[in-house]
Amino acid sequence: MRTIIVMLAATTLAGCQATEEAGNLPGSAEDTQPFAGIAEDAVIRFAGTEPFWGGQVAGDTLIWTTPANMDGTSIAVERFAGRGGLSFTGELSEEDFAIAITPGDCSDGMSERTYPFVVTVTIGNSLLAGCGWRDGDDLGPLP
Repeated sequence: MRTIIVMLAATTLAGCQATEEAGNLPGSAEDTQPFAGIAEDAVIRFAGTEPFWGGQVAGDTLIWTTPANMDGTSIAVERFAGRGGLSFTGELSEEDFAIAITPGDCSDGMSERTYPFVVTVTIGNSLLAGCGWRDGDDLGPLP
């Protein structure tokens, strides 16, 4: 099952649009390098609404938070750099877990803040959409 999730994440990442700096669209013959827009040592934070969820990933550890578990659950993850973004896969509460992080303007739908990454999370058969940012990204003040 983990292989299927990694393949799904890779397919999802390959279908995302590249930033103008990249110069090539993912999947084009000229695009042969893995995504390098997020350093391997970066702390990546993410959040979503309806239902509220969030967390962070640093190295090979992801912390998953919900309103019912504000301290979060720590899970071991493997990083995959596709051509249009990153994915991290692991297991949460005995279910397959995958998070895909792709560059693109993202709104949380609750503030006027724009985040630099779109986040898609799969837990078992559930699919969640949210936004992401790196520690140090200038997100501007909250409105």
